[in-house]
Amino acid sequence: MGNSIGNSVVLTLFGESHGMEIGAVLDGMAPGIAVSEAEIAAWLSERRPQDEVDTARREPDRFRVVSGVFNGYTTGAPICILIPNEDVKSGDYEAFHGLARPSHADYTAYMKYKGFEDYRGGGHFSGRITAGIVAVGAIALKALKNKGIDISTKLIRCGGIEGDEKCMREAVLQAKAENDSVGGVVQTVVTGLPAGIGNPWFDSVEGAISKGVFAIGGVKGIEFGAGFQIADMRGSEANDSLYYDNGKVLTRTNNSGGVNGGITNGMPVVFNTAIKPTPSIGKIQQTIDFLHETEAELKLSGRHDPAIVRRICPVITSMTAIVLCDLIALEYGTDYLR
Repeated sequence: MGNSIGNSVVLTLFGESHGMEIGAVLDGMAPGIAVSEAEIAAWLSERRPQDEVDTARREPDRFRVVSGVFNGYTTGAPICILIPNEDVKSGDYEAFHGLARPSHADYTAYMKYKGFEDYRGGGHFSGRITAGIVAVGAIALKALKNKGIDISTKLIRCGGIEGDEKCMREAVLQAKAENDSVGGVVQTVVTGLPAGIGNPWFDSVEGAISKGVFAIGGVKGIEFGAGFQIADMRGSEANDSLYYDNGKVLTRTNNSGGVNGGITNGMPVVFNTAIKPTPSIGKIQQTIDFLHETEAELKLSGRHDPAIVRRICPVITSMTAIVLCDLIALEYGTDYLR
């Protein structure tokens, strides 16, 4: 039903934005992986709203690990983490039920689930659900780090401004002051992956990562290595020359983003992700009332992020970790991650 991803290590998400709890199940992780609840909490805090550039909804994310962990280690059974929703204001959504918020999933969810969907706060389509990805992702990240594999994601462009954090922040605040929002680009780097992970054609590393990342709400584009810029290069410029460094194969450039033929080549896997402006804005927008089949105007109230690009970074890092755990388990066996 589209709520699970993976073949050997499988992630399943559940819950709704204003339901009692959200959460995730991570099945297929090897037994014997150390689990630190403090590290899970730290990763959740990276995703959590922090100040005026984020939503006013403040969830404490008091999670519970209810299965798959015993005495501080994974047991090999499915890991289930529950996170309660404590700061909900469902009344904010009753006033415009049936009005399709532009670029949201309101109308498509209504068509898919025949009107039985939980529409409050976006329901199962809400960015709130990504807290579950981050919670179990912390365990996947720990397993990879034990094998010398590190993943990081950083903001590189926001509101059309590149590099300067202060200016990017000002762009977000300016959009907020105008009842608007901005998008941006984040960059993810994976180091320590051995060569030979992944498969050609339909199970490529790029394809597996893209499937996971595109599942995250707000993601509208992804590019590996030089990405779309490579289309304007000549082959002599785009090709990554190989050489030996103390017996290890490296490339002098990394325009391929660490992947050739769908398989890792031992260089860092690098990809950029395009994040759209938050669709919930306070300006008047033209839309439809799909319950009464009429055209309408909509001006949203409630608590929304003027930009999600900062908060999405730990989500992309976590999703990448889960996908790579699956690919590594398929290549070497589940116990390799112990």
